[in-house]
Amino acid sequence: MPALPFTQVDAFADAPFTGNPAAVMPLDAWLDDATLQAIAAENNLSETAFTVACPDDPDADHDLRWFTPTVEVKLCGHATLASGHVLMGDAGAVRFRTRHAGILTVRRVDAGYALSLPAWTMTPRALPDLAAGLGGAPLESHWRDGGYSLFLFPDAAAVRALAPDFGALRALGDVMLIATAPASGPGEDSDIVSRVFVPGGGVDEDPVTGSAHGLLTPFWAERLGRTELSAVQASARGGRLGCRLEGDRVVLTGACRTVIEGRFLL
Repeated sequence: MPALPFTQVDAFADAPFTGNPAAVMPLDAWLDDATLQAIAAENNLSETAFTVACPDDPDADHDLRWFTPTVEVKLCGHATLASGHVLMGDAGAVRFRTRHAGILTVRRVDAGYALSLPAWTMTPRALPDLAAGLGGAPLESHWRDGGYSLFLFPDAAAVRALAPDFGALRALGDVMLIATAPASGPGEDSDIVSRVFVPGGGVDEDPVTGSAHGLLTPFWAERLGRTELSAVQASARGGRLGCRLEGDRVVLTGACRTVIEGRFLL
């Protein structure tokens, strides 16, 4: 019975049972896509990251792909951070070659890691069907081709109170919905707050979403007039991220905790 190495990591986690769990599974060679998807469904986490070493590429150390329980995704931040945590070893950095997001680098910094992602901008657009499924009363809506939507709310309390209609949103396809607001008010100790929902991609609410902050960072950097931000994702598990805009890149910082190590038996 073939056995694959398996590590489950809480990414962007500053305490036990926080952050976003990801499975990291290094492979000797790629399995067929149906098997990769079936493994991710069995793991039943927001994402399972699969890697294969690419020693002949001078610009990358590993190929990297990510699967939710139902689909392969084009970019995943927390599972990339988790993959760096698992594969970095004694090195100071590890580089991942991806199919849709270019080269992603995870570096060791202080007690955690820094992840470099592309900085993606959005365009204002009316999104009435998505807004209705999300609920609440957003002040603005924004869109990026590829299935990314962002909704601005007046305050953190409005974001925390959202109760989306996941059935309605699921019917609208594989779209990421980002709800965000300035993190002002009692008990808020960051610059921005968000929640992220991807019901059409098999994840009703994502605990902590690195890729969403590749959109949130340039959005808020322009509005707040500075390039360095602190962020909280207000899911049930919760997570914290440092966010920095560096030209056309976003650098996210956070810690990782290994919680499970073992073998996946095929």
